[in-house]
Amino acid sequence: MASRKPFSGHQGKPSASRMLAEEQARLRAERGWSYRELSQKVRFDHTYLHEMETGKTLGSSEVIRALDEVYGTGPHLSQLRELARDSAFRDKYQRYMQLEAKATVMHQYSVCVVPGLLQTEAYARELLRAGEPLGGDVEEQVSARMGRQDRLLGDGSTDFRAILDEAVLRRVLNDKRHWRGQLEHLVRTAGRPNVTVQVLPFAVGFHGLTNTDTMLMWMPNGRPVGYVETGYFGELTEEASSVERLRLAYDRLRDLALSPPESVAFLEQLMEEIPCDLPEST
Repeated sequence: MASRKPFSGHQGKPSASRMLAEEQARLRAERGWSYRELSQKVRFDHTYLHEMETGKTLGSSEVIRALDEVYGTGPHLSQLRELARDSAFRDKYQRYMQLEAKATVMHQYSVCVVPGLLQTEAYARELLRAGEPLGGDVEEQVSARMGRQDRLLGDGSTDFRAILDEAVLRRVLNDKRHWRGQLEHLVRTAGRPNVTVQVLPFAVGFHGLTNTDTMLMWMPNGRPVGYVETGYFGELTEEASSVERLRLAYDRLRDLALSPPESVAFLEQLMEEIPCDLPEST
């Protein structure tokens, strides 16, 4: 049996992604297969397999399952990949939170939920409960989210612009009283001098950021950073060309959205559609 070699170029505490790469290299070496031989067995390109073993990519779930089958390792490699993917997401999100805390200007486009910086406690609580978070208390997460909103208050507050897709405002809370409170909060916050809220109507159709929840942030030194997110994954980009593409798409989207006064009128119209004599909970 071949001895296990340390992962080249890495020191310190092992990560899940490093362990995944090392396991693949170990398993292949134990069997004495070349990359081309392994490629024939799993039907994936040999250069792709090399990149996986050197840690350049985690590889798709399909190729990892194929490797588990060829090596007879059950779900071992697949489980390592899940850990590595989750760890990578946490690391990127931590980096995002560090940058958000420093940002002097933030521009967000929200596809389907109210942005965290504009949520009420009731909205955040229902949203987090619906996501069935693992390894954390909902109330603790709600408190942390409310704390982030300090960025919009007081001296030196962040300049924040939010474009809300109409879908955000058509997905109401179960408790209509809480939904009214969320709409009131949006209108009230939109009145702050450092906050701009715009609504993007359904009538706009497809656009450059369809299905892409986007945040653009400018650091104190003027450097822009981009972040795109789904309900499960987020991608932070600090590469100038990628951020510029997001910025241009956002600028075009802003031109399509309702003006700030029109957007507030839209929110107020939604509030009027909610019955005044609501029961305690609906």
